[in-house]
Amino acid sequence: MKAILALALIFPCIASAQTTTTRKPCDELKAEIAGKIERNGVRAYALEILDASAITDARIVGTCNGGQQRIAYRRGEPLAPATVRQVASSTE
Repeated sequence: MKAILALALIFPCIASAQTTTTRKPCDELKAEIAGKIERNGVRAYALEILDASAITDARIVGTCNGGQQRIAYRRGEPLAPATVRQVASSTE
C-alpha cells in the first residue's frame, strides 16, 4: 500500500519533468531568441542554426531538436562561413 501511495505522489513529478524536455523546433526557438535580443536594443546581430557537432567561434545561445542542433549568436556582424566547420566523423 505504501508503494502505491509513493508512486501516486512521484508520478506527477516525473510526468511534468518529461514535458519540459520536449523537442522544440529550431525555427521557433530562433524566433524567440531574436525577439529577446531585439527587446534588449540589439539591432546588428546574426543567429544561425548549426549541427550539434559544428565548431564555431560564435556564442551558443540555445539548443533545439532534442539537442541535435544549436543556435549560434554573434553581435554586430553576420556569421562568416569560415567560422563554422564540421567535426570529422570517426566512421570515415
